Amino acid sequence: MKKILKYLSLGLLSTFLTATPGFGAERISFFYPIFGELSLPVDSLETFAKEGRIDDDFKFYAQRATPEQLAQLRELLQIRFNVTPTLVSQVTYSPVGEEVLQRLGELLLTDSRRNGFYALRAALILSAASPDGLSLVNVLRKFPSKSVRLNYTEGVKIVDQLSQLLKTRDKVVSFIQKEALTQSLTSQRDFSQLPDLREPGKFRWQATRFNLNDVTRNRLLPLDLYLPTTSQENGTQPPFPLIVISHGVASDRYTFAYLAQHLASYGFAVAVLEHPGSNARRFQQYFAGLAEPPEPREFLDRPLDVKFLLDELQLMEKSDPKLKGKLNFEQIGAIGQSFGGYTVLALAGAEINFDQLKQNCLPDNSNLNLSLILQCQATQLFLEKDELQDNRIKVIISINPINSAIFGESGISQIKVPVMLMAGSQDIFAPPLPEQIRPFTWLPNPNKYLVLIENATHFSFIGESPNESNVLPVPTGLLGPERTVAYSYLNALSVAFLEANLLNRPESRVYLQPSYAQYISQPPLNLSLLQSLTTEELNQAVNRGQVTGDR
Repeated sequence: MKKILKYLSLGLLSTFLTATPGFGAERISFFYPIFGELSLPVDSLETFAKEGRIDDDFKFYAQRATPEQLAQLRELLQIRFNVTPTLVSQVTYSPVGEEVLQRLGELLLTDSRRNGFYALRAALILSAASPDGLSLVNVLRKFPSKSVRLNYTEGVKIVDQLSQLLKTRDKVVSFIQKEALTQSLTSQRDFSQLPDLREPGKFRWQATRFNLNDVTRNRLLPLDLYLPTTSQENGTQPPFPLIVISHGVASDRYTFAYLAQHLASYGFAVAVLEHPGSNARRFQQYFAGLAEPPEPREFLDRPLDVKFLLDELQLMEKSDPKLKGKLNFEQIGAIGQSFGGYTVLALAGAEINFDQLKQNCLPDNSNLNLSLILQCQATQLFLEKDELQDNRIKVIISINPINSAIFGESGISQIKVPVMLMAGSQDIFAPPLPEQIRPFTWLPNPNKYLVLIENATHFSFIGESPNESNVLPVPTGLLGPERTVAYSYLNALSVAFLEANLLNRPESRVYLQPSYAQYISQPPLNLSLLQSLTTEELNQAVNRGQVTGDR
């Protein structure tokens, strides 16, 4: 009976998260071998959502759930997505959207037990166009079939995989936290007597906007350059070390303005660019039906954007009086988040492994790692001669990167520069174990740091952008806890990492110890930092997380 409840819950959750359609579905049904045909009326779910009342039909399932699970289900049922039918249509007709719907269609079938791909697409669009908006119940109402049939075999497999993945993740997170705590006890320091790197530094700064045009690739690159200003008080003269920041998908240069300003206050010149093929503006145009979906070539163009940026800044530094002598091209670092995390890994020397990528992206691959849907788009690329690595970049910070399939161990192990990898334990889009924690063990340079934030999500480091409103409507529950604390972690650790590994200031390494992470950690975003983790240690933690099926 436990599997019945888990299967039903997963079906409902999957339906919700993808806005599963419904223009005539009256029941959610599935065949359970022991009990035969089971079903739940959509009316029962709607009553529960609106009134919190459990009717006789829903009672059979509700009795087998905890109060917490029922509360979570009702919260899901009540959420409305503020999206237009045009946006939904564009997403569901995109290569990534079609891949998601195909996978969901294996789980959510029509009455005739066919893949629910087309029914799901129709229901998504119809639900978004209805006066009640996009919600789980409304989507079921628009499903063009009398019932939504749950594929029992596929559902049980997914539930078991998901359960195992979550338990393994939690074990690994707990292991890292314990290791960090143990190491912190051997390096106690009174950090209250040291400068607080979470606070702004002593430099004032000015931001200048540029538009760079790479005519060979037809790429217009908006750029904000933050330059420290010198004074008798700060005592440091240019040229300033240069840091490049690369944003994630459907984002822009404003989302990490807080980090750029913080680094500038510590004497770094910071170049924050936009990638025109995958920035917020491109997605706004795409969702409005005015542009094609982002192309797989973004996996090549993004690193090339940064290389072009550095080339242009070197030219501008010689010709522009405002920049002359201001930038130190011998001290360059790069920071990126999500797709930007991939970007800086490629710039640091990670090589695309097309053979492994194709193997991980086989049609029958049922991996629950959502980032693979994006990574697998790169299989459409031909192996080109473009050199993505840039030897001018001496250190990188990669936040929530996607990389497990496109690089793998052979690709990541090519990185020779110091690296800081940052992960959130509740990141469902770039899961921490395959995308950050295991790749950390593949890095050969001993100057590497793994930062793990408990309860952080894929969005915890992303700042507010005035130009990004409603580009990707993200439910509040997926944003995670209040993000200001995460910003302060990134601010402090970035300064420490860059000063220690780019500027070779040994006094800054004291901040790169597990004990400092413990010192600034604040619940619920509990912070852990490790300086080393071997593949063997991680495998032991993973094996301890293995469990057998339901008992």
